[in-house]
Amino acid sequence: MSTRSLYIIASAAPPVQHLDRLLDVLDDGWQPCLILTPTAATWVDVDALSARVRGLLRIEPRTPQEPDPLPRADAVLAAPVTFNTLNKWAAGISDTLALGLLNEAIGLDMPVLAAPVIKAALRAHPAYSASTAALRNASAHIMDPDAVTIRREDGTVTADWQAIARRLDELAPTTPK
Repeated sequence: MSTRSLYIIASAAPPVQHLDRLLDVLDDGWQPCLILTPTAATWVDVDALSARVRGLLRIEPRTPQEPDPLPRADAVLAAPVTFNTLNKWAAGISDTLALGLLNEAIGLDMPVLAAPVIKAALRAHPAYSASTAALRNASAHIMDPDAVTIRREDGTVTADWQAIARRLDELAPTTPK
């Protein structure tokens, strides 16, 4: 199988601290590229994650003179995605590299999957339903937060990385473009 390039765009929800587990369960046919929001980058060991993805990790945008170090994406996975990131994405705001790439992905012919990790109280806010509807209308696939969020007995939150990886493989092409 050919290697497919996957942009994993991660924002600062508690499961971001367990991105290594997502990397463990991804199909071998994926070459993951990590794009972290600036806040998410403060929650993780950036050097360790960068080593796991062979240096394909970005936080800040490049300058116009710099070549793009990331390969062209075959799919985009926003996981975990927060209330703030989801709403900014739906509004077309590109104030971080992560949001800029999410906004660009909407206009490209590739699978885009989001795994929101958002509290029920925030999902009750009218912006959430409007934003998910707008993103779905733009062909993004939005998973149910209750299906991807795991709350442990000790109160910590992680994600069902296997369910996310399975959904990604259902949506994504089997060969790179």
